Order: sequence, then structure tokens, then C-alpha cells
Amino acid sequence: MRVGAFLLSAQFPGQTHAEVLDRTVGATTAAERAGLDSVWLAEHHFVPYGVCPDAATLAALLLGRTRRIGVGTAVSVLSTAHPVALGEQAALLHLTSGGRFTLGVGRGGPWIDLTVFGSGLPAYEQGFAERLDLLLRWLRDARVGANGPQFAFPEVAVVPRAGEPARPPELSSWLGLEPGAPRPPHRLPRQRGDAPAGRGPAGPPVVVACTSPGGVRLAAERGLPMLLGMHSGDEDKQQMLELYRTAWRAGGRGEEQLARVEAEHVAAGVAQVEDGTATARATLLRSMPGWFEYGLGAHRTVDGRERRMRDPHEYTALLCDLHAVGTPRQCADKLLATAERTGIRRFALLAEGSGDREATLHNIARLGSEVLPQLS
Repeated sequence: MRVGAFLLSAQFPGQTHAEVLDRTVGATTAAERAGLDSVWLAEHHFVPYGVCPDAATLAALLLGRTRRIGVGTAVSVLSTAHPVALGEQAALLHLTSGGRFTLGVGRGGPWIDLTVFGSGLPAYEQGFAERLDLLLRWLRDARVGANGPQFAFPEVAVVPRAGEPARPPELSSWLGLEPGAPRPPHRLPRQRGDAPAGRGPAGPPVVVACTSPGGVRLAAERGLPMLLGMHSGDEDKQQMLELYRTAWRAGGRGEEQLARVEAEHVAAGVAQVEDGTATARATLLRSMPGWFEYGLGAHRTVDGRERRMRDPHEYTALLCDLHAVGTPRQCADKLLATAERTGIRRFALLAEGSGDREATLHNIARLGSEVLPQLS
């Protein structure tokens, strides 16, 4: 079981952008102290639902502030990012962090972002596969050119190459230690052996956010693990996993490689650890509906299409029902039950649902000290 924190940099009503980002930084260092496996960073534009506009940039800061924990994007939005620019960022973070960076990518939504950044609605509706393939080639090959509807350019050298082995950084120089002084433990990359199809023998791991059958099939065809959203219950996860296996086998790949890739699927969820279930639910029901209404309600569609938002209170209650919300024992049991039913053993858990900085840090500490030991 690998448990990480999912940090949306959520702006709750009354908070400044600086306060939100400070909470994200503090939550990351707290997650490392608590023994969590990873933190996952979201990116959004023009809405208070999340005030981080570039997850890879924030990942760079947090990789520099930490020494062991993995840092991933959940996700970097390919519909508004140039795949080569994102590939260069990912290679840079992979090589300089000693392999602690994971690149999560997704389509995003039909938001006004598409107009602001100039990619347009087709990038969201039809262009994701081309963008993903270009990104994967950039992370895998020494030279890359493109001749597609969205990207066309002559072959150029890939610099820096993500496929080079990532070396653990010389931490003593970073920390001002004398040669031979004790060093903090270093987190080595998790993936070993042959790499999944879709990327080279080295380079940052890539995961794909999947919210539709088409996305699941695309991830399977590229041999990439999935990131499943908070709204998915165990039955939804099981259906997506079965669709993934069907698409995988249709491509003629083997079962051994499928098992390796399936071990890297990630399920997003919520974690709120309290002394009682009612207290944990009350904490989230008091804070999260206002954030959902305030944050999600600010989204503007690119073409003025009608968009229906979930009822904020009902959605919060659903998340409390689906995920690790309650006592430490209840939280552990929920994670173990999901792992048993689905086989998924990697989790990215939203830990900032209270909206309060100190409460978030306390929640992460309890997740590490009281929940993780029960998952061994």
C-alpha cells in the first residue's frame, strides 16, 4: 500500500492565494515527516477551486524542499500545454530530483482556458491522443519531430534526455554538510525492471487521468497506468479496470507486463482522520460544500455550453461515504477494502478538506502515525 496526499491548493472562502499556497507547501513537508509515499499536485486556471496554475512548477519547488517523498502532478493539463514544453519540464525534474517526480496528465475540461491559451476546443475534444503521443516520444527518444494536425516541426534533439538514468543528487552540497556527514534517506524510484509500453527504460513515470471509457482505452493502448478520480466508488473502479484489461489484451500485450502496470494505478480519494466518524464527517460537511460552490461555480465553459454542477452538500456526503473518513481504524479499513475489491494499492488522498492550515497538517500527521501502520 502506497498512500500519498492529494493537494489541490484549494481556496476556501475568505482565504488569500498566498495562504493557500503556503498550506500546500506546509502539507508537503508534513507528508514527508509523516512517512507518506507521495504528494500529488493539481493545476487549475482562473478559479478558486485550486490556485496552482502549473503543477510542474510547484513540483519543482516542493522537490527542492523535500528529500525522500515522491511528487507528482494530478494532473498537468495537456489540452492547454505544449507537449514538448511539458516533456522538457518533466525530464528536468526527473533528472534533478533523483527520480522522485511522476508526471500525471489529463484532458482537463471544456473551459475558457482553451481560448486564453490559444489551443481551442479541438485540443480538448479530439487532440488529446496526439498530444500524449508527442509527449511520450519526447520522454523516450533522443530526437523528435512531428507531422500532425496540431504539431508539425522538423526533428530536433531532446535536451535534457529523460531516458538517461536519474542519479540521486549530492544532498550534502544542498544541505551544507561536510563530506562524509550523515545524510537524509533518499527515496529511490519505485518502478523496476522493464518499463511499461509507452515509455522508455528510464524517465519519469507517466500516469493518465481517466474519467471516461475513451480515456481508459487510450491509457491501456499506450501501456500507461490510470489515475482514477475522487467521484469513483469501488464498483466504478472495477468497471474501469475491467475495460482497461480488455483494451490491453486486445493490443496483444502479455499478462506479466499488465500486472506490473496495474500495480501503478492510482486512486484519488479523501482522508479525514478524527476520533469519531461523526466528527470527521462534520468537519468536511462544514467546509467542503462552500469550497465546491465557491470554486467549481467559477468555471466558465469555452463555448457557453450549459454545465450542471453537483449539489455541493450531496457531493461532500458522497465523498464521506466513499472514502477514508472517520477513526483511524475506519480509514484503514476503507483503504484496505478498496485494495481488496479492486487491486489498487496506490492512493492520493485529499487531506485539506477542513480548509484550515493547522488542521490539514494535523490530519496528515494522524494519517501517517495512526492509519499507515494498520496498512502493513
